[in-house]
Amino acid sequence: MRRAWMGAAALALAVLAGCKVAEPGGFERGVVTTAKHRIFVGNKDQKNPLPSTPQTLADGKEAFSHYCVACHGLDGQNTGVPFAGHISPPIPSLASADVQQYTDGQLKWILDNGISPSGMPASKGILSDDELWSIVEYIRHLPQAGSLGEPEMYTH
Repeated sequence: MRRAWMGAAALALAVLAGCKVAEPGGFERGVVTTAKHRIFVGNKDQKNPLPSTPQTLADGKEAFSHYCVACHGLDGQNTGVPFAGHISPPIPSLASADVQQYTDGQLKWILDNGISPSGMPASKGILSDDELWSIVEYIRHLPQAGSLGEPEMYTH
């Protein structure tokens, strides 16, 4: 069933987009966003089993700093990531409405499975479930953009 929806969505996008190369318009972005949130990204109803505590948030920040910082910056908002806006599709700010509208279960699904062909890697088997759920908690409570500085790997 999911494959049928994916095929239908891909066909609809191809028909809508034609063969032109241009920035997607509002309608195209809306179709893709709706498809991601309702069809392609699973675990919509799964709840974060970890308590929302300062320790969970600290654990999430720590796990994020080891696995996610290279593409999303220390603050999850691409601060100091030199290529974030220059790839296609651009790396989203994790504070954006598009990302924050995902449920906790969907964010965990994205962390587990990645998003192909966007460049978002899968982390299943690399990070534990507790690490992933704590990262979801961190994404829900991101610091102010730029407040943590730039990733060290890009400052030298």
